[in-house]
Amino acid sequence: MDVLEHSPEKTVILMPVEGNTQSAGILHGGASAALAETAASFASQIHARNVYGADRGFAVGTELTISHISSVSTGRVIATATAIHLGGSSTVHLVEIKNEAGKLISSARVTNRIMARRA
Repeated sequence: MDVLEHSPEKTVILMPVEGNTQSAGILHGGASAALAETAASFASQIHARNVYGADRGFAVGTELTISHISSVSTGRVIATATAIHLGGSSTVHLVEIKNEAGKLISSARVTNRIMARRA
């Protein structure tokens, strides 16, 4: 995975389809889910550091819901995580995964809990 853009409000990650396929030769749903959660969690991690400080804040995933809309068998997919809630104790991101032509492959909603390490 390659991070192209990284902020609490929007994180964009690129992933190759090759090496992430299931037996039918199409992108594995689990790989799509991992990509969606990674994009949202990266965004949430920055937000947690903004809330609690770089040395204390962290994010942990609490919910992932994903719908697989279309399939892809070659090239790369791009996940864009867009914040719909950045709170003091949680974040919610909507993640769209598209192929290189811009066709929607999967759509996800990811919730993370924002926490602080004990001093």
